[in-house]
Amino acid sequence: MRLHVIARGKIGRSPEADLVARYAKRIAWPVKLTELPETGGSVPDPLTPCRTVLLDERGRQLSSEEFADLLGRWRDDGVREARFVIGAHDGHGDAARAEADLLFAFGKATWPHLLARAMLLEQLFRATAILAGHPYHRAQ
Repeated sequence: MRLHVIARGKIGRSPEADLVARYAKRIAWPVKLTELPETGGSVPDPLTPCRTVLLDERGRQLSSEEFADLLGRWRDDGVREARFVIGAHDGHGDAARAEADLLFAFGKATWPHLLARAMLLEQLFRATAILAGHPYHRAQ
């Protein structure tokens, strides 16, 4: 299953970009990173069956194990792509929230978009490591 991170705004050259690249390289599953402009532009239509996850402050808080279980179920059910969408500074609209398969939150705090992107890539690496039985999750 491909993990597709779609984020508004350019990450450029930054410490967060280094973290994103580090974790993206460590993920054994196919990973695609798509950047959209802050305003305008739209999330590309999926080419295959997919699940859409919006990072949203109103979303569910999942443990790393629960997140891994969810990705594993989707993979085992034949989902070809899981999309993780990080919105603009004003978040996602009601229509996008209603259509999403999951609203996902990193706690109740509001996080900077670039840091949220790095945190998401780390959690994707952690989830795939859990599913592979790799010791990363508890070896830290």
